[in-house]
Amino acid sequence: MRQDPDIIMVGEIRDLATAEMAVQAALTGHLVLSTLHTNDAPTAITRLIDLGVPPYLVNSTVVGVMAQRLVRTLCPTCRAPAETIPDDEWAALTKPYRASKPAVTYQAAGCLDCRMTGYRGRAGLYEVMLMTPEMRKLVNRGAGMDELREQAFRDGMKPLRASGAHKIATGLTTVEEVERVAPPV
Repeated sequence: MRQDPDIIMVGEIRDLATAEMAVQAALTGHLVLSTLHTNDAPTAITRLIDLGVPPYLVNSTVVGVMAQRLVRTLCPTCRAPAETIPDDEWAALTKPYRASKPAVTYQAAGCLDCRMTGYRGRAGLYEVMLMTPEMRKLVNRGAGMDELREQAFRDGMKPLRASGAHKIATGLTTVEEVERVAPPV
């Protein structure tokens, strides 16, 4: 901090001591980036509070939270059209948003380019939650994870599976791959 950095990266917040250090840096006007292991973006808020960070400090220091998961991407050489996904299965995958179902989805096949796995590379699924005034009110009053998640959706957060649905629709990955890595809403 003596060198007056604009941005500080804190490895992973696993305990109260690390959380307090990150909060202190944020309170002094620095942008702090860090990682937490959680299932989704709203859970990061409850994790900080569970570690012992008071809600008023969470509100003062957290600007937003991004959750990410990596899905395997289909091999462009051998991907093959898959059976049409049933409407109810697609609706369950994309809730609470109604993404239009793609006309064609793909499945892994396997070739020499991908060493017979059907996959080559990875792509990110992202979920971004901003700390809106409404969210801050919920944090102050000690709202639970479900309330925070519902407010995040009202504020425009798209779940990881919605990001995955877009990757499925563009032929980048499979329904199974998204369901494997992204928790249901």
